[in-house]
Amino acid sequence: MNAPSWKRRALGFSLLFLGVLGLVLPVLQGGLLLALGLFVLRDQYAWSRRWLGWLHKRWPAPVDGLATLERKLLLRCREWGVRLRRLLSWRR
Repeated sequence: MNAPSWKRRALGFSLLFLGVLGLVLPVLQGGLLLALGLFVLRDQYAWSRRWLGWLHKRWPAPVDGLATLERKLLLRCREWGVRLRRLLSWRR
């Protein structure tokens, strides 16, 4: 388990809340939001990891796609951070 992150928890629980609303409201994708919430919270809580394991057994390709998407997004954010630091240091 990773160290608790209040930002990650807030995002995860917000996605879970929207997912529950999405199960009732036709304009939100409830299942997708619930899966995303579990994915975000997987390193914070054991219950989330268990549910995500169940989802992975049921739909392995989409869950693996989420992990790949997260890696790509983190890499892209790091690249943007490097570019931003270079830009800000250039202006000094």
